[in-house]
Amino acid sequence: MRTNITDVRSIIPATAVMDADVESYIGAANLFTTNWLGSVGLTEDTLTEIERWMTAHMIASTRDRIGIKEEAGSAKIEYANTFAAGLLSTPYGQIVLSLDTTGTLDSLGKKNQIKIQSL
Repeated sequence: MRTNITDVRSIIPATAVMDADVESYIGAANLFTTNWLGSVGLTEDTLTEIERWMTAHMIASTRDRIGIKEEAGSAKIEYANTFAAGLLSTPYGQIVLSLDTTGTLDSLGKKNQIKIQSL
């Protein structure tokens, strides 16, 4: 594993996720990072950062909902994860995409898109 609990907790707000669970997320992020990016030419430092931010993305996607609260008088509304799909669904995933300078992760969701062209 490239990252650790302390480094992951330094980028996510206070979370109720136990350390053992953070370790599990780190393991999943490590597999994801290694499988998709381990051989595309990124430096080990970059892979470490991607793994750290991917771990935070996974936690935010499944456990901690990132919310936006709006209030006007007694009216209140809260939105959770008001972003796009996939890695774009959290700020952490967006950073993962920006760290992957190869564009590998950005192209993941686009591989099976259908394109229609007129003749």
